[in-house]
Amino acid sequence: MSLLDNAFGISAQALAFRSQRSSVLAANIANSETPQYFARDYDFKDVLAQAAQGYDTKLATSDDKHIALGSGGEFGEAQYRIPTKAATDGNTVEEEIEQAAFSENALRYQTSLQFLNGTIRSLKLAIKGE
Repeated sequence: MSLLDNAFGISAQALAFRSQRSSVLAANIANSETPQYFARDYDFKDVLAQAAQGYDTKLATSDDKHIALGSGGEFGEAQYRIPTKAATDGNTVEEEIEQAAFSENALRYQTSLQFLNGTIRSLKLAIKGE
């Protein structure tokens, strides 16, 4: 772990997670009318536990040209969301839930960004000796 990783802590990973989650939630919203589309999302507690343990969610490969099966990106696979009301076409997207999750995620993204900005400002002051 580098000196910058220690300085930024988990804030940089939280920002990357929020960005990736935004993509998943946006795909859910975009497919709210698609028959047989299954809404997905990440379980933040699981992702946080993995990040805290330094757990690598990607499968190892023996060659750079191999495809890492089961690799869902830096934070693993998004899980299917269990709907509270069933749709007749098999779609599990509940638009109001997805929009609320997207809004909450956007707010948390901004918060993570503010934490990182504060850390960078503090590092700049320390480097300048102020």
